[in-house]
Amino acid sequence: MLPKPPPREPSVGFLYLPPYRVAGTSVAGEATSVMVPELDVVFDLGCCPRAMLAAKTACISHGHMDHIGGLAYYCSQRVFQGMGPARILCPSMIAPAITKMMEGYIELERQRTPYELIPMEPEQTFEIKNNIFVRAFPLEHTVPTFGYAVVERRTKLKPELVGLPQEKLMELKSRGEEITRTLEIPLVAYVLDTVPGPSLVREDVRKAQIVIAECTFFEPDHKERAKVGMHMHVDDLVQWVKVLECQKLVLAHVSRRTNLALAKKELMTKLGRKLGDKIEFLMDGKANKARYERQQMDAGEHPTQLKR
Repeated sequence: MLPKPPPREPSVGFLYLPPYRVAGTSVAGEATSVMVPELDVVFDLGCCPRAMLAAKTACISHGHMDHIGGLAYYCSQRVFQGMGPARILCPSMIAPAITKMMEGYIELERQRTPYELIPMEPEQTFEIKNNIFVRAFPLEHTVPTFGYAVVERRTKLKPELVGLPQEKLMELKSRGEEITRTLEIPLVAYVLDTVPGPSLVREDVRKAQIVIAECTFFEPDHKERAKVGMHMHVDDLVQWVKVLECQKLVLAHVSRRTNLALAKKELMTKLGRKLGDKIEFLMDGKANKARYERQQMDAGEHPTQLKR
């Protein structure tokens, strides 16, 4: 009898949530890496699927291996394939350890891979694209961990000046008066790994168009395990969704033991159709493939087969 072939690796999860694509892989305890191509950013690199190389900026949440294990490979491959040095944002507390990790590869490979490491402090922002900024903020986990909010800054005329002639506005500006105000539009929030806390209801998370979050435990008798590991349980999620204003909540870091069909049914039962429809599972390949094919047909395109 011939031996069995190795198990197939899960494909990269994919969701089109206009105007953004969310692509990646995330299985609790194994690997998490989630990319938003339109923002040129990847969150965490527990592994490095080929698609992630296109993102110039990597935002690392914390130092657990399933969130950082693919970082060195990502840096190396970007240079090897002529994409330029990677830019890494991380909590300042773990920046020295990342530097040491990367220095270890210099000795192993007998060469130096260029990269830019940017240690982030709480509430610090960094511009990743024109007028698009990433803000770092602390999460509650077993090790130092940051969440990230991507916001767009738009300059608008002050309300009290709307309707004034251009000549008057120029006069005010020439006198040194501020005639504009800056608005922040929350686009995407990434909050892995964490327990419920104030960071989950801050404005740039609560009002983000898309929230990418964990829900590691779904079983009723695993609430204590969630607390010990400082992860989200589905009961925490149910309460949190009620205050979120996002268009979509993308769930990642789901355990491999979780039956997604049962999990979705449970959420619909507890939340109802309106709130339940806000939630998508990143790794629900069959449902996400069917969803994208419907989007293609609605756009008048012929559905293409996504690789499994």
